[in-house]
Amino acid sequence: MASVRGYFHPKTATGSSSLIPSPPWHYSGDLLTIEYRTDPARVRELLPAPLELAEEDPGAVALIWADWQSCSGTKEELLDPVRAQYKEAFAVVRCSYKGQMYSRCVYIWVDKDFAIARGLHQGYPKKLGSIHQTRPHPYGPAPRIEAGARFGATLAAADRRLAQTVVTLREPSATNGFVNGHPMAHHRWLPSIENGKGLALDELIETGAASVEAGQPWVGDAELELFEAPTEELARLEIREPIAAYYRQVGVVWDGGRLLESGTSEAE
Repeated sequence: MASVRGYFHPKTATGSSSLIPSPPWHYSGDLLTIEYRTDPARVRELLPAPLELAEEDPGAVALIWADWQSCSGTKEELLDPVRAQYKEAFAVVRCSYKGQMYSRCVYIWVDKDFAIARGLHQGYPKKLGSIHQTRPHPYGPAPRIEAGARFGATLAAADRRLAQTVVTLREPSATNGFVNGHPMAHHRWLPSIENGKGLALDELIETGAASVEAGQPWVGDAELELFEAPTEELARLEIREPIAAYYRQVGVVWDGGRLLESGTSEAE
């Protein structure tokens, strides 16, 4: 009997066509993080049971742009850059589960198929988008990482602009913000192949970095705009009060998570 291999679809005789390799996955990236406050009710509507609002600052949101290079443990993808480089933009809120604080990604857009496949595995609600951000460089007109440096970033999906920002760095910071600073509480959902049978996969999981190394964070100010679109709801997390903006370079290793509970979701 024939056997097929591969960590993810498509599975083949050799496994070399698999869209993503097995973990651990390694990432190097430049992150722009803009934190602001919205109506806590708009955060609450994105938290399925048994997740609850964070008790402190429940309306806090982080909107993050990231320019990534990623690879498997062999690092071979770095020498075939189309398999390593991608960009994403994502919205993070905080929530509570059994008295513990978690971060949760509620919206995310990426520009490569392998990033979407990883999101399916990790519980990130990834969709295709067009994401761009200013890159720092020590020469020429690009900004340096220094006081007064200005970075722009844009997000679009389905031909509609969803968000845009200009971040101006002010000074080195002790932190890179607080909203995206906890383990992630995500759901892994898959509808049953039989109509009306609900979810075949229904898991609440905890996930996060197995290890992190990071450069000096910088804090600054952001001009941030969100835009309505017919098939996107990011603008529902309306900007009520700016908090701060941050820039940081990071290196992250992801190597799995743990199951918190299963079969309790009310998602449709």
